[in-house]
Amino acid sequence: MIRTNPGALGAVFVVAACAGTAAAQSYPNKPIRIVVPYAAGGPIDALTRPFAQRLSEQMKNPIVIDNRAGANGAIGYEHVARSAPDGYTIVIGTVGPFAISPKAYGKLPYEPVKDFTPISGMATMPELLVVHPTLPVRNLGELVKLARSRPGQLSYGSSGTGGTPHMAMELLKQAAKIDMTHVPYKGAGPATMDVVAGQLQLMFADLPVLLPQVKAGKLRGLAVGTKTRSPNLPDVPTTAEQGLPEVEAYNWYALFGPANMPREVVARLNGEAVKLLGLPDTRQLLFNLGSEASPSTPEALAKLLRDELVKWGEVVRISGVRLD
Repeated sequence: MIRTNPGALGAVFVVAACAGTAAAQSYPNKPIRIVVPYAAGGPIDALTRPFAQRLSEQMKNPIVIDNRAGANGAIGYEHVARSAPDGYTIVIGTVGPFAISPKAYGKLPYEPVKDFTPISGMATMPELLVVHPTLPVRNLGELVKLARSRPGQLSYGSSGTGGTPHMAMELLKQAAKIDMTHVPYKGAGPATMDVVAGQLQLMFADLPVLLPQVKAGKLRGLAVGTKTRSPNLPDVPTTAEQGLPEVEAYNWYALFGPANMPREVVARLNGEAVKLLGLPDTRQLLFNLGSEASPSTPEALAKLLRDELVKWGEVVRISGVRLD
């Protein structure tokens, strides 16, 4: 029989706890990596790089971007999920891989709730609904009426099956009880060009993708999927203003780390992120990129993730989309 000394065992736990606290108090003392699970130059990368640079200056500690593209983000997220939970490897989570993919794929190498620690919200970006100017509709109600009169005849493009823009349109179809034909593309750019050319009638996409075309009059903005209007397009009403509050569709970007990060480290990172996102120049930077600062507590981010998994899971289920 192995005998233990209760007093000695208690001392071990105290020493371990003190060691963890000491490590957190000295954090950070080496470079922090922010993993972007997509190639350099993409929209997430474009938003994360200036954020990371400013955060590095604020914390007086090196922060580097680590692009780990592949498998629609799964390679990068799996890498972070398996990394040490010490605060030196964090990742940008978004709606697609964290709230849609877990429901659309039969199996992923990561689980958003179990494998990650929520740190803070970062930015939100509306999904913008646009139509070709020749389509005889000027608001969401007119679009729904036209679609109901021509079931299956209107065609919409997307950046790919199962992406946020595609699922935003599926949400609209379900809420408005209309039928339209989906034409998936490999990226938002080609889809946008075909809507501009009149090959397709409409699409949802992240606001920055479509903003130049709307500003140029090549596409007509009908609605944004956020609770409030976008400062970038203040004349375009929300879906809720037009009678469809269920059609809330936006991309969010947030900071996550591996599961079981020390509370003190999470609190430090959260405090730094919230401070940075509250600065006017940071808010202006995000505005210029078509998004809005959205700092949050770790608890609020955890709730958002749980709610989004339920919401988009239902949209995926009804639509029948499978990405296996």
